Amino acid sequence: MNTYVTGTTIKTLREAKGMTQAELALQLGVSDKAVSKWETGKGFPDSSLLQPLAAALGVSVIELLNGKAIVNRNVSGNLMRSKFYVCPVCGNVIHATGDTVVCCCGVTLPPAEAEEPDDAHALTVEAVENEHFLTICHPMTKQHYISFIAFVTSDRLQLVKLYPEGEAQTRFQLRSRGFVYFYCNKHGLFKQKI
Repeated sequence: MNTYVTGTTIKTLREAKGMTQAELALQLGVSDKAVSKWETGKGFPDSSLLQPLAAALGVSVIELLNGKAIVNRNVSGNLMRSKFYVCPVCGNVIHATGDTVVCCCGVTLPPAEAEEPDDAHALTVEAVENEHFLTICHPMTKQHYISFIAFVTSDRLQLVKLYPEGEAQTRFQLRSRGFVYFYCNKHGLFKQKI
């Protein structure tokens, strides 16, 4: 992990649970002075305490290390609020429909921010029978390529992983209006309504 739990995080989460330092210390089997030291930045909890500390505070270890609790108020998710995360180390593509903490290869990933396509990333969409044929006029070299293309509607996500030296094109079923997302390994995420 590239971060470690901070005292501010421990204090905020403890207070949100309505616990005193002494109550938290009792649950963890440490002294209330130890909890006080963590919260004032004069010490850190041992790594063996991270799981019990997270459980006592009602969050995951990832949330504890990240410094914020994730509350997804939309239990069913909403595909039109899709977020994509792309690992800069291995290229893994992760999709989420709500707030989340995503880690891959030891790195906490921010959601990719989508931009409108520019001339260098122009998307062409052709209707062919009951499908969309999508093409991006873009190099597909090992150094510069489109990593994936996704089509998101209110009830469906279709994602195609692309690889260098292939074609930057795919077909998706034509069901309803939605958004096409595609990711350039050098310029980031693009989004276009179709």
